[in-house]
Amino acid sequence: MQAKLTLRLEEKLIKSAREYAKSQHKSLSQIVAEFFSIISSKRISKKNVSLGPITSKLVGSLKGASLTEDDYKEHLIRKYL
Repeated sequence: MQAKLTLRLEEKLIKSAREYAKSQHKSLSQIVAEFFSIISSKRISKKNVSLGPITSKLVGSLKGASLTEDDYKEHLIRKYL
C-alpha cells in the first residue's frame, strides 16, 4: 500500500533533487523510496553484526553492577595518582 508523504525542504535542495532524479530517469518518489530502503537496510544490518570473541565474553559482565560516577572517579584517582 502506498501513502503520500509531504516534505518541507529548501528550494535549492528540491531543484537539485529533481535534476538528479531526471538524470537517473527516475521519479523523485523513486529516489526517495530507494534512499529510505538503503538507510533502513543499513540500520538492520548493523544490528546483525557479530561481535568478536573478547567482546562476546564481556557482554553482560556488568549486568546488575551498581557503579556510580563517583566510583569511576575514585578508580581513576587510585589508578593515576
